[in-house]
Amino acid sequence: MALQFVVLATAWNILGGYVGYVNFGSAAFFAVGAYTAVAFGKGLDAPLPLQILAGAMAAGVLGLVVGLMTMRLRGIYFSIATIAMSIVIETAVINWSYVGGARGLALERPPSALLFDSYLKWLFFVMALLAVVAVACARYVQGSWIGRGLRAIRDSEEAAECSGVPSMKLKLLASAMSGALMGAAGAPFSMYLSFIEPNVAFSLNIAIYAMAMPIVGGMAHWSGPVIGAVLLGILLQLVTVTLSAEAAVLSIGVLLLVVVVAAPDGLLGLWRKTRARLAPEVS
Repeated sequence: MALQFVVLATAWNILGGYVGYVNFGSAAFFAVGAYTAVAFGKGLDAPLPLQILAGAMAAGVLGLVVGLMTMRLRGIYFSIATIAMSIVIETAVINWSYVGGARGLALERPPSALLFDSYLKWLFFVMALLAVVAVACARYVQGSWIGRGLRAIRDSEEAAECSGVPSMKLKLLASAMSGALMGAAGAPFSMYLSFIEPNVAFSLNIAIYAMAMPIVGGMAHWSGPVIGAVLLGILLQLVTVTLSAEAAVLSIGVLLLVVVVAAPDGLLGLWRKTRARLAPEVS
């Protein structure tokens, strides 16, 4: 679950952190990846890698389409549009009987896979690989001309366009990449649970976690979402096991509120400020 959160948080940060477009529809991309994987697995008996590829492609195309329709909106209007998109897709899935509809669908998880004696170990390996790929993509974007263009758009889109930055193309690229990574994160989710239903796949908690983890870790660097995902992912599991799922959500909300007030740049930004303050002055 922590590795899955790393992929989700990193994906959200590509659009929300680098470009500054706050996406509240993360659960829709996650669910599209999950249900695409279920459809491919049920209809074509496709192995998990092909399911993940199909889920990533479907969510990436969705990100591109949503970007074409909403990227001219800014601020709260874009965020509202992503929420509406999530509701529309969830309604369509609820009425799609092939993947279980509103009742959900039980899945049979194989006992083993490839060189792994347990399918859960195989899922862990796959999710670890996806986390490495997601972080590598974010690191590349941040250090390339793409990242510089995205940050210029975040600071001032008008100034970026006047400087020759292809703002619409870069925003569409970020939207498609973010959606594809979220879809890849959701593809193995149904096999992990051996069950899928709209209430779980489209849960608002997924959107909250995807947004909270980069904010807690720090959105100014590719490592911020990783830090936030690992810390909050572990905290979520511990509180859920020891107390309850409701207490876990409450703890995330309280922690997010504290970080936003005390460290607006996240834990990574707080560490940088503290290190700079404690560093000896150079005469």
